[in-house]
Amino acid sequence: MDFIPANIKPYLNFIHPPLMWILLATSLYAMYLGFQIRKTRTATGDDKKKLIQGKYNVRHYQIGSIVLAVMVLGSIGGMAATYINNGKLFFGPHLLAGLGMTGLIAVSASLSPYMQKGMDWARYSHIGINLVIVGLFGWQAFSGVEILTRIISKM
Repeated sequence: MDFIPANIKPYLNFIHPPLMWILLATSLYAMYLGFQIRKTRTATGDDKKKLIQGKYNVRHYQIGSIVLAVMVLGSIGGMAATYINNGKLFFGPHLLAGLGMTGLIAVSASLSPYMQKGMDWARYSHIGINLVIVGLFGWQAFSGVEILTRIISKM
């Protein structure tokens, strides 16, 4: 990795963590929008009209697309920074959970066409998968802080 100046390499470790914390917050917002969609689906009368004006379905789809893209790129970026600085990846729970989340979000997004056709099995699967992702993401955030603390202590 000689093409990256040595004085820049250590700072690559500080791109992934804040990006992932922002992504966690964005994921929670996407979850809120998803629950608003469910609320809209079951509402009636004026409540339903008011909820429809929020365009939660459009916003959820757009934010969800951003979350998908940033999670995939953030996972690759985190692994790349680790490899650039250490010449290897550290096989452990943080890496495995991150890779699992990346796979799960792809599966969750792939359910969109089925949900658009009104298939409840896809909706429930999407919700369940995303709840698992958010749970793992919460754990990842704190395990990532521990990793970052170790990196800072070695600088």
